[in-house]
Amino acid sequence: MKYTNFTFGILLSGFTSFIFSAPLPEASPNSQGFNPGSVKLIDQFFEQEIQKNRMPGAVFAVAKNGKLIIYKNYGYLDKNKNIPMTKDAIFNLASMTKVMAAAGALTFYEEGKLQLSAPVYQWFPEFKNMTVGKVENGNITPVPVIQPITIQDLMRHTNGLTYGGRGATPVHKLFPGSSVDAATQYNSKEFLDKLASTPLLFEPGTTWDYGFGIDVLGLVQEKIAGKRLNDILNERIWSRLGMKDTSFSLSESVKPRLAQPLDIDPITGKNQSIPIYGKKVYFDCAGSCAYSTAGDYIRFGQMLLNGGSLDGQRILGPETVALMTSDHLGNTIKNNVGITEPGRVGYGFGLGVAVRKEKGLSASNGNIGDYTWNGANGTIFWVDPKEKLVVVMMAAAPGELRKEYRERVNALVYGGLNH
Repeated sequence: MKYTNFTFGILLSGFTSFIFSAPLPEASPNSQGFNPGSVKLIDQFFEQEIQKNRMPGAVFAVAKNGKLIIYKNYGYLDKNKNIPMTKDAIFNLASMTKVMAAAGALTFYEEGKLQLSAPVYQWFPEFKNMTVGKVENGNITPVPVIQPITIQDLMRHTNGLTYGGRGATPVHKLFPGSSVDAATQYNSKEFLDKLASTPLLFEPGTTWDYGFGIDVLGLVQEKIAGKRLNDILNERIWSRLGMKDTSFSLSESVKPRLAQPLDIDPITGKNQSIPIYGKKVYFDCAGSCAYSTAGDYIRFGQMLLNGGSLDGQRILGPETVALMTSDHLGNTIKNNVGITEPGRVGYGFGLGVAVRKEKGLSASNGNIGDYTWNGANGTIFWVDPKEKLVVVMMAAAPGELRKEYRERVNALVYGGLNH
């Protein structure tokens, strides 16, 4: 029998299940109310996308009722080198870093060291006299803020510290394009000085707008603890949950496990890359810079679903997780979540995660109270407490196609649930 590289990758998918221990107790899909026929549809989806050269490969994990019912690797870790995907492949999380950084901040909150209502200038005085950029005829007039940016504003994206790459207004043009752009251009002090001296896009506490809030939150944690965010999250979350492959930096020994994207964006036909690869990062950017595996991240998600604990390790209290995963926008803050993330119409926002407020509206299926966030390089994560479901997809797929995958993967998962 002649084996192609793709066939070898699929065969290796089965073989690696004997090499790598599962991140959670395993069970058959059928035993947890998931249709085995839908697992075949999921396999077909990934195999077809890889064969069409739309994605290089992926690792997919689904937990139901605390049991791991799907844990598979597909395709290639590095298509150019014909290296098959493995379950222990490492991916840049991009904005899925934010969820872990928010959880880390809440550990300080539980210790009475981080009030949600506290102004950021309590830790960084340079944020004391912030302004909002009022634009008329293309000119910016800085106007003093009415209310200071609070820790809650950082966590729920109501701070006005916008991503420059998310718009074309004169104010947008003053900000770095993204978390990675900032972390590869500035050290932490330079970054804070840049933000503090730049007019905000919105008055704090009035509008949901995606930006640098979680990056600043990470630096607040560093200020409180007197150590790097990597060490903080490792001590408080990662090491306690056995997330051994989650970090802000890659050692030489694990770099061969880093998943590589396709050279060409399958939609635009243009060259594509993952911006953080190969660049020096000057601070642990909580908004985008961490790396992890599907196995590590599903343990993190299961901890949240369990109310803050996993395998006897208590990371957060149940009421704190409930606070984190409740809507913090209400009816008075302008909600732009569905504009920034089209699949999130009908969602509000909690502390680091989007939270579904209504069933319907969103093109993605789910239930009131499910919570989620994704990564710009092709990673997907959500928790559905009603279904006792945690889903993680890891792929090095940074193009616009990633937005299509968010909806298609969602449909495949919910289509397999039996009631």
